[in-house]
Amino acid sequence: MRTLTTCTQDILDMRNRTFASLSLMLLMLPNLPAMAQPTPPVATHLIDVGGHKIAFHVTPGHGPAIVLDAGGGLDSSYWDALVPELAKRTGSEVITYDRAGFGASDDVSGAWNVHSATRDLAVGLEKLHATHRVILVSHSLAGEIATYLVGQHPKWFVGGVLVDANVPDYFTDEAIARSQVIYAPIVAATRAAPPSRPGRQLLALSSSFVETSRAFHGANWPATVPAIVIVSEKTPFDDQADAKWWRDAHAQFAGHAPNRQLVSAAGSSHDVAHDRPDVILSAISELATGSLR
Repeated sequence: MRTLTTCTQDILDMRNRTFASLSLMLLMLPNLPAMAQPTPPVATHLIDVGGHKIAFHVTPGHGPAIVLDAGGGLDSSYWDALVPELAKRTGSEVITYDRAGFGASDDVSGAWNVHSATRDLAVGLEKLHATHRVILVSHSLAGEIATYLVGQHPKWFVGGVLVDANVPDYFTDEAIARSQVIYAPIVAATRAAPPSRPGRQLLALSSSFVETSRAFHGANWPATVPAIVIVSEKTPFDDQADAKWWRDAHAQFAGHAPNRQLVSAAGSSHDVAHDRPDVILSAISELATGSLR
């Protein structure tokens, strides 16, 4: 999604491959009351990534680790309803985190820097030893971080689930220019409003939006890493032309490699995790079982 859209629209991981794959297949079953286990307690780790601390919240379990990255303007609490369900159904380690400036993480001054954000996540996963057969689930703005992170460390990942996420194909010069026009009033209103963490993040995003978006348009998801590309039916946009380009860009991205799959979250808004969590669960299961290669 557009970088500015993410902030404003959302200002709302084998110890045993066979065992892990079979347990993740349980995601496909509708009712598992007898098999479900109590959710293990979540441990928060404040990880120093070079001058600031990033909060990682870890629900213990076996591999593959499942890493959840929320969209712009959101912290790890976005996944609160999904984490216990994932942990109970799969037994996998589930990791969420707060990007700099959100939740329990430190603030970082200056313009939004996707490469710094990517480094924050990479360092955290390394220190948590979550760098083998990871399933990365990224919503909205986090698609940019996912693209760079998977590109830098493709061997870490069994695959990625892009949940109505920013994909490089979307960010043409025309789309970038339109975003600037549409969101200029929102940015102006934010500047005039009392300071807030979400507001500061929006302004940080807006100040580097054009440069970041143009660079991201040239980024590449590695062909060796499978991806399931979920696009919401309603998209983040009201304008039909914008919505069509959003869907088309995701279809283009999914079509670049045979190990990518486009999935429509029927009836869902941009908030797929709450409208259609079953679609995300099914995508995670498909990647864990290795059916998409």
